[in-house]
Amino acid sequence: MHALVAHPSGAFASVCVGFLILVAVFAPLIAPYDPTGIDILARLQGPSLAHPLGTDQLGRDVLSRIIFGTRTALLASTVALGASVVLGTLFGLIAGYGPRLLDKLLMLVFDSIKSLPLLIMALALGAVLGPSLTTVIIVVIIFTMPAYARLVRSQALVLKQSEYVLAARAMGAPITRVMFRHILPNLFGPLIVLVCMDVTMVITVESGLSFIGLGTQPPSPSWGSILNDGFSFIRQGSFLVIAAGLPIVVATIGFNFLGEAIRDILDPKSGSRS
Repeated sequence: MHALVAHPSGAFASVCVGFLILVAVFAPLIAPYDPTGIDILARLQGPSLAHPLGTDQLGRDVLSRIIFGTRTALLASTVALGASVVLGTLFGLIAGYGPRLLDKLLMLVFDSIKSLPLLIMALALGAVLGPSLTTVIIVVIIFTMPAYARLVRSQALVLKQSEYVLAARAMGAPITRVMFRHILPNLFGPLIVLVCMDVTMVITVESGLSFIGLGTQPPSPSWGSILNDGFSFIRQGSFLVIAAGLPIVVATIGFNFLGEAIRDILDPKSGSRS
């Protein structure tokens, strides 16, 4: 943490990400109004003391919906990337440390999944499972898991030839112990960097799918659905578009800077080259 705060962009990223996490955790205490509360008489009002970011077409407080939309975005990122890391690490270790034939089979499956267009896959799963936040999470897991598996596989292929792994195998350590005790701990650094970079992708996917109606369904707040409302009523006021787009920009910059700062801290040579 000391090195992260001392990093040129790490301090800024820590503030942005920490602020988003606090907003998501304490959303019920911070939000001034019920994010789903309707007040037709107050519809499409501009920013004011009562409603700092105005109201939408149903009179709902935009600030409250943005705050709860932060919880939706980070929840989708946490669940989807958590599952992707666990599954990708498991399959990556099996591919990198298992039989050659199994390695080729898993890589063929992962390459086939990565070749599928994300939007087409989302539309197909949305038609089968129905539009919901769960559908977004499943789409993200399927789309991102191969990247983690390939990363873990490539690192495992290198680490299994290292001296401490060969020594553990010579001492009769079982394969599971070698993989999870000696190889896996050395993969945490690259995985953390990739997760930080992928958070912005998950937020973009969730917002994008919610924007076109395949993600979080009304009346649940989502940055994408708020952005869609603003686009539909942009002639009545542009404050809705700005209010929904700003947190997406802040989250994208914050998590990207955080990933780059962690990468530079874990690998100082990469930072010196950049």
